Amino acid sequence: MEWLSAENLVAVGTAVLGIVASGVMVWFERRVPRRKRIGYRVQMDNPIGDDVRRGRANVRLGLFDEAPDMSDATLVLLRIENDGSQGIDRDDYTGPERHGLTAVFSDRTVRGVSVTQPIDTDHLMDHFTPERGFGYEDNRLRVPRVPLNRGEHYKLLVLLSGGDVGRPIRMIGGIRDGEVHPNRSATPDEIPPVLSPAARVFTGLLTLSVLVLATLVVAGDDTPPPLGCETGRLTVTGSTAFAPVIETLAKEYEKDCEGARITVEARGSEAGVAGLGATGARSAKEARSVIAFSDGPMGDRLGLHGEKIALSVFTLVVNDGIDLGARGLTRAEVERLYRGEVRRWSDLNAARPAGLPRLPDLPVVLVSRDAYSGTRQIFQERVLAGAWEMTPTTSLDCDPLKDRAVAAAGRAAVTRCELASTEDVLDKVAAQPGALGYSELTLAGGHRGVRRVPLDGEAASVEHLDRYPYRGVEYAYTYRSPAPGSLAAGFLAYLDEGTSQDVIREQGHLPCTRAAGRCG
Repeated sequence: MEWLSAENLVAVGTAVLGIVASGVMVWFERRVPRRKRIGYRVQMDNPIGDDVRRGRANVRLGLFDEAPDMSDATLVLLRIENDGSQGIDRDDYTGPERHGLTAVFSDRTVRGVSVTQPIDTDHLMDHFTPERGFGYEDNRLRVPRVPLNRGEHYKLLVLLSGGDVGRPIRMIGGIRDGEVHPNRSATPDEIPPVLSPAARVFTGLLTLSVLVLATLVVAGDDTPPPLGCETGRLTVTGSTAFAPVIETLAKEYEKDCEGARITVEARGSEAGVAGLGATGARSAKEARSVIAFSDGPMGDRLGLHGEKIALSVFTLVVNDGIDLGARGLTRAEVERLYRGEVRRWSDLNAARPAGLPRLPDLPVVLVSRDAYSGTRQIFQERVLAGAWEMTPTTSLDCDPLKDRAVAAAGRAAVTRCELASTEDVLDKVAAQPGALGYSELTLAGGHRGVRRVPLDGEAASVEHLDRYPYRGVEYAYTYRSPAPGSLAAGFLAYLDEGTSQDVIREQGHLPCTRAAGRCG
């Protein structure tokens, strides 16, 4: 057994994480209560004098027999504490009376009370005055609205008569956005438990389960790799639109198949396919370790072996300063924009139906992909009906202010630039007011600063592909058919597995084996 394998390191790391989690539980239980809370606890409840009913004799404290009804006197030490996560102000007490809380002593009568507080909280004593509601009557002790910072407390030593020790003692009152609750009774010298009983059980079970898991993983380290796992090195190149899917699946394959190393180099569909063809012409052996993904059948003309992987959905995108509404753009309007006939967005207002958002008076800026892009070629074929983007390239950074000289010379009326990747297009459209571009659907949906543009009122969606035109098949090209047992063959087979196809679908594409004939 290889003790330093990745699986064993994960197992040991999981065990350490469980132990750390237990420590965090201790800290959380002690340091981070969840809300405003006032807790109270009875720290002493003792008889004074001959306690015949309790069956034990106590040393008499004072001549209580000389006072009426004091032969069965008792002393109670009551601790009031802020054990929540926030400070409590006078206004946080919700009762209608002047005082904030009421201590009720069952079957006993309050005869006197003394207030004590920690040395560093002398200011609390200013609140214990009759004007603030402090006082007692019968079996009730009125406690003022004492402001308490987090962790502060005070104590009430109460002299009572007429009842026995151990009878219920309740604290009545309310706290805004919080609660008043009893804490476990403890003597003044007793150290409260670090964790509640439930937390102790949870912590013990968590630690035990993590340790058992780590033991099982380490003991079972000799399990064989999954079927279809191949080793070696593989380079995946091509489509930038499909790159997020491939990057995710490449990492999963490497994790499942030890010894496989997959490098993803997204350079654009045309560049990836052309590079694979050039590599094959130079070295067939080297080309067999390369897969090129393409938005559309670009590799057919080079005689490469292609497999249909997924149906991808694309969308037009505009800077979020342009609100085209649910109608978006018609395909006729898109053709006019890319022929350079519309110089400013407001030029479209006259032909737009009433009720649609008015477009601002901003210059149209066309952000395109370069000639190596499959996303661009599908756009030209499916949206522009096979026509090329007729407006010439005028700029490297799509800044209309830098294109004035070009426009004045009559060489261009609309600013247009070409960028190398889908992410570059999205970044530029988000940054440039009035910009219009195109992108793979999922990447556009997760990018801030851009709006997706419906076509003829139909939003880009995998669910409505029959009505939405801007879509295309994603191909995986290899130099000839991949050899059985090669990493290229193993990875392509992995793409056809159920878990991989779930990833493809989660990222906005439709696996071809589940596309109900749409990839045909």
